[in-house]
Amino acid sequence: MKRVLVTGGTVFVSRYIAEYYVCKNWDVYVLNRNTKIQSEGVTLIEADRRNLGDVLKSYHFDVVFDVTAYNANDVDCLLNALGGFDDYILISSSSVYPEYCKQPFTENTPIGENKIWGNYGMGKVEAERALQARVPGAYILRPPYLYGPMNNVYREAFAFDCALGERKFYIPKDGDLRLQFFHVKDLCRFMDVLIEKHPEQKIFNVGNEKTVTVKEWIETCYKVVGKRPEFVKVYQDIEQRNYFSFYDYDYCLDISKQKKFMSTTESIEVGLREALEWYLEHPDRVNKKPYIAYIDNNLACIK
Repeated sequence: MKRVLVTGGTVFVSRYIAEYYVCKNWDVYVLNRNTKIQSEGVTLIEADRRNLGDVLKSYHFDVVFDVTAYNANDVDCLLNALGGFDDYILISSSSVYPEYCKQPFTENTPIGENKIWGNYGMGKVEAERALQARVPGAYILRPPYLYGPMNNVYREAFAFDCALGERKFYIPKDGDLRLQFFHVKDLCRFMDVLIEKHPEQKIFNVGNEKTVTVKEWIETCYKVVGKRPEFVKVYQDIEQRNYFSFYDYDYCLDISKQKKFMSTTESIEVGLREALEWYLEHPDRVNKKPYIAYIDNNLACIK
């Protein structure tokens, strides 16, 4: 049994990671401010990661799962506070790749500002650099869109709501924008590989091998609800994020390095079915955006 620290532990990725390792009978500690309900089986260290003092000095962790580092200061504050650890895994983001670079992005693609992701992406760039400077042996994971149970972001839940309400789906243009996903369970499975095998490579793109179009993704969301979508194509010059849950930006990650260690990933349909089951039980845990209201008030005239 390993003793591990999960930063956060109360929302989506960090909560899923914490509960995943509780199920493996590991000794799971979560670091958060205790403003939300904690998962069963975890040990809470109540603190703000930017003001930790000595609360971590007496602990030694086999693994630190850093899910909530959004800039270099977040990394430095945690490293300054830790007493000791063996492995450190940072959940970064594919937003570190500038949008103008050649695709598919590889781990060797230069990182820098991406105009789509703005400050979020640059914060992740700075977090990666701070960690590499101080812990060269740390692992850095760069996922695309994460999905699955516990997702509090209004993405698949928005499509589920439209399907459950038997609504038409207002899709950007022809729906050929391509998206790349990674199930949060597969993220955990790959971290298992890192902990067990300790590969020499320290930075990995992670994700499903195949991208899907927006149209295919919506069709699958409706399918797991037991519905078929009727699409309304939106060609007008309207800000896409007013009525749809993804930016007008498609990109592709090369995940060949991941495949050397983990050859299979959850299918989109199975993953969305799991996400639906969770959402139907926990609709109040999703931060819903007013997409439907915007559609009703501004797009209903589109045929």
